[in-house]
Amino acid sequence: MTLMIGKNNVVSIHYTLKDDAGEVLDTSDGKEPLTYLHGANNLIPGLENELQGKTSGAKFDATIPPTEAYGERNDDFVQTISKEMFQGVESVEPGMTFVAQGEGGAQRQVRVTDVEGDDVTIDANHPMAGMTLHFEVEVVEVREGTEQEIEHGHVHQDGHDH
Repeated sequence: MTLMIGKNNVVSIHYTLKDDAGEVLDTSDGKEPLTYLHGANNLIPGLENELQGKTSGAKFDATIPPTEAYGERNDDFVQTISKEMFQGVESVEPGMTFVAQGEGGAQRQVRVTDVEGDDVTIDANHPMAGMTLHFEVEVVEVREGTEQEIEHGHVHQDGHDH
């Protein structure tokens, strides 16, 4: 019997991700397939919804709007801070990423977008926020997740625990 993708299945996919201009942003082409635990929030919601119910061998294209991917851009997530905030970093350059400690200890990845004198502009938006994502997907394998994978919320490669 062919297993349909559903909650707690381990799914392996090959994919190519493009933006609206057709530019390839990411791909598993030439690499191992992406393997994840379905229903454990390991993929963007829109892609996980598209995969639901598919079986091994399925090939499809999916267009995912920002609201079902990395969200809309939030201008409040862009701020200018003092270079002094980067203690121990010799040179702060645009494109660098850091993990910032937010309120209540929450951690968020921020990207440096501009440096002018002692002012550093950082952006905590996901790099793909506000983008419509275009996927080409091939389902390689679907299997039942192990008890431990389900408990941990992610796949253990080759059945190994960590």
